[in-house]
Amino acid sequence: MHKAPNIFDHPWIIRGLTVVSLFLLKWRGWTHHVEAPAERKYVLIIAPHTSNWDFLLMFPVGLLLKRRVKFMIKHTLFVGPFGSVLRWLGGIAVERSSQHNFVDQMAREFEQAEEMVLIIAPEGTRSRVEEWRRGFYHIARQARVPVVRCYLDFGGRRAGIWEPFYPGDNADSDIRAIRSSYDSVVARYPECYVRSDESITRDQSTVH
Repeated sequence: MHKAPNIFDHPWIIRGLTVVSLFLLKWRGWTHHVEAPAERKYVLIIAPHTSNWDFLLMFPVGLLLKRRVKFMIKHTLFVGPFGSVLRWLGGIAVERSSQHNFVDQMAREFEQAEEMVLIIAPEGTRSRVEEWRRGFYHIARQARVPVVRCYLDFGGRRAGIWEPFYPGDNADSDIRAIRSSYDSVVARYPECYVRSDESITRDQSTVH
């Protein structure tokens, strides 16, 4: 199967970036805890997401996975040479509208790929939100791939991943379980992150 050109096709670039990014991570006082999953395809979620630093800190994590990493970007940015650069870096153009189902699109991307790690921030914004967007879950379930949880703990200055989570038949229960695993993780801006037990408490407090 023909693969589009990708930065991960150049091992010497990846090795160089890995050495530099891990050095910078250690220089900032952070440690990493990454054991690359054996699975060749999965959705990688990053949380809590409250700062632009989040993706910079998870960059070395992505390199340590040793897979072709992909991420979704608004289709209007894929113009001219810049679009080619985005694709080379792993960008996938998406149009999120009722006429263009990006869940189906991502499921097809997984089906056509020999290996693929799709990075998604389920909060969808750095601002405070009570509910996660469920696109990551529906993509994983439709593509029949697991969800791998990446955490950035600013309290302990630790970056890492947990074992793969395979979606079951109950989306609500699965997403609660996924969210609850982050409850002990400290965000860069804790006031902008809603833990799963906080949202449950608020929901219960409204019942009379």
